[in-house]
Amino acid sequence: MDTASPSELPAQVLAAALSRPPTLGAGRLICVDGLAGSGKTTLARALAALAPEAVVLGTDEMLEGWRGLPGLGASVEALLRPLAAGRPGQWRRWDWYAERWDGTSTVAPGPLLVLEGVGSAAASYADLVTFAVWVEADLDVRLARWLARDGEQMRPHWDAWLADEEALHAREGTRERADLVVRT
Repeated sequence: MDTASPSELPAQVLAAALSRPPTLGAGRLICVDGLAGSGKTTLARALAALAPEAVVLGTDEMLEGWRGLPGLGASVEALLRPLAAGRPGQWRRWDWYAERWDGTSTVAPGPLLVLEGVGSAAASYADLVTFAVWVEADLDVRLARWLARDGEQMRPHWDAWLADEEALHAREGTRERADLVVRT
């Protein structure tokens, strides 16, 4: 898929996903995966603005803290498999301030689910993904965005996060499986 401009990207992604058969039961799943600070959340919010019926979930809330990337795929898959069978799915929410699990959320089957976050398009449930977008940016741009969002006090987590992110994407082959690669 060629994208004409960044402003047209969300509409193009949505149209491409909607042109494909449902993969999540009677609904569709768009995964916006990629590198930390690359613009995944911005794209997911733009998709939500175009598709008010969509449920948008950030996988950051499904991580078990800063070192939770290795377990994310299993958490997301536990949400998705019931949805694919036409039943509600559930996921646990991580409280980043209390550093513990804090409740469970339920997602009803629907026409469109958008998952955004590092590791959101795991290979274990690739059969359920209707359309996968990989978003990337230069490291200095990503770090600036990350610090603007999370603050300088979170900088000590950056190096460990980058190592975990690199290992996850190398193992999963996410960029290679994406339907669309976007550079911001």
